Amino acid sequence: MQIPLEKIKIKHRVRHELQDIEALRDSMRRYGLLNPITVNSDYVLIAGARRLEAARQLGWHTINAVILEETDAVNELEIEIEENVQRSNFTDDELMSAYMRLEKLKNPGFFTRLWRAIVAFFKRLFGKKY
Repeated sequence: MQIPLEKIKIKHRVRHELQDIEALRDSMRRYGLLNPITVNSDYVLIAGARRLEAARQLGWHTINAVILEETDAVNELEIEIEENVQRSNFTDDELMSAYMRLEKLKNPGFFTRLWRAIVAFFKRLFGKKY
């Protein structure tokens, strides 16, 4: 659900320093918000302070949010902790492999480009998928 940024309240948070906002802001500018923030029914932020700050810096007026009904302080703190702990970065090998795949997709070899051109030609010619 889209909610106005001005309605979101920030109270006592575990994270005090919002680090690396610039990279997140650039990602959100390029790809949009990939994961919604989380608020309670009073629009108090539970999870997503960095995403919220990046949205503000981008000049957004609304943000996609999950609104949790019937939460209490214990549950909200558990969710904030869980959301920040339960993630795993790529290993160096996984990241290298991903970037190599991306490079191949962005810059295919001669035979890949030729094949794609042939397939596109027949799609246009016959209007079918091959």
